[in-house]
Amino acid sequence: MNRELYDETHEDFRASFRSFVAAEILPHNEKWEEAGRVDRDMFRRAGELGFLAMAVPEEYGGLDQADFRFNAIIGEELQRAGVIGSGMCITLHNDVALPYLMEETNDEQRKRWLPGMVTGELMAAIAMTEPGAGSDLAAIRTTARREGDEWVINGAKTFVTNGLNADLYIVVAKTDPTQRHKGISLIVVESGTPGFTHGRHLDKIGLRSQDTAELFFDEVRVPAANLIGGEGEGFKILMRNLAQERLGLSVSAISACRTALAWTVDYCAERSAFGQRVLDMQNTRFKLAELAARFDAVEMFLDQLIVKHNRGEVSGDQAARAKLLTTELQRDIVAQGLQFHGGYGFMREYPIARAYLDVPIQSIFGGTNEIMREIIGRTLESEYGWAARGGRP
Repeated sequence: MNRELYDETHEDFRASFRSFVAAEILPHNEKWEEAGRVDRDMFRRAGELGFLAMAVPEEYGGLDQADFRFNAIIGEELQRAGVIGSGMCITLHNDVALPYLMEETNDEQRKRWLPGMVTGELMAAIAMTEPGAGSDLAAIRTTARREGDEWVINGAKTFVTNGLNADLYIVVAKTDPTQRHKGISLIVVESGTPGFTHGRHLDKIGLRSQDTAELFFDEVRVPAANLIGGEGEGFKILMRNLAQERLGLSVSAISACRTALAWTVDYCAERSAFGQRVLDMQNTRFKLAELAARFDAVEMFLDQLIVKHNRGEVSGDQAARAKLLTTELQRDIVAQGLQFHGGYGFMREYPIARAYLDVPIQSIFGGTNEIMREIIGRTLESEYGWAARGGRP
């Protein structure tokens, strides 16, 4: 369907980023898949070309371009090229980490960190999940105690995206262990700080080139000035920023749907069985038609949310709906695409096979889809209940 989300400026940006992917990522993607991490030179090159931290104000070296549609284009093009693992360092940096360092920081902190975020000299990560605490953030056990002009951090984190390559880590810690949500704060830890070490480079089934690691903090001392957003405000900040994170994940998922549909239609149009093209078989057409119809509907919903997000109007439950719908659709389209590829779909040389391995994490990170259903479920009575509207509809 014709989309009305983008204008000529966006499409020029798309062409530039597509060229960047072709020149700087595609030739190295296989090597990075084997290594389990990307080369930092690629990330710095992205900064040189203006693809990092676009929303940063000009006074800190940025483009002052907060239009989330540019972020969306980056996610779309990475999926289109089948290199989302190698490009996730960019989307995590732009969509997830940057808002914390722009919106929750003071001017001194912005001067320290934002210029490097723009140039690619600094890569950011957020250290949230722990071995015993995933979706239940109130259960985290990493602590930070105040000693004079320093915070002293102890604990462990796992499943940290950009965990090996990052320079700045936004660490979620308990500054008041007697509290649950109200005891959580956010503290920036810089790579190389004494007592801060990397654990295992985690071996994943998908997104192989995106580095994921464990982190350990043993009496790690950082300046008190590295606290962002205020002591005890961490949970509120996390909840505010999760809406954009989930929109970014939704963009990636819907783009993966579009790409997998294209691969599958092309394959079925070229492949013959029982004297006819696979695409001409009624079962094939019917199943692909249903998936295409679902895709169009979900993409239009997501496009609307991106426009609303630019106006600051997307609620947490709307972002949860987008994340749930897009990632479940991605699972269905990729699985059906692999089935239509037959035995070739099981071969890693075919992109549909790699896409299949990348799918499971989509319904887990950014909040599991079970949590998305819980968030949406809490709105049902106020949105759809007769009593909320004063009687029967």
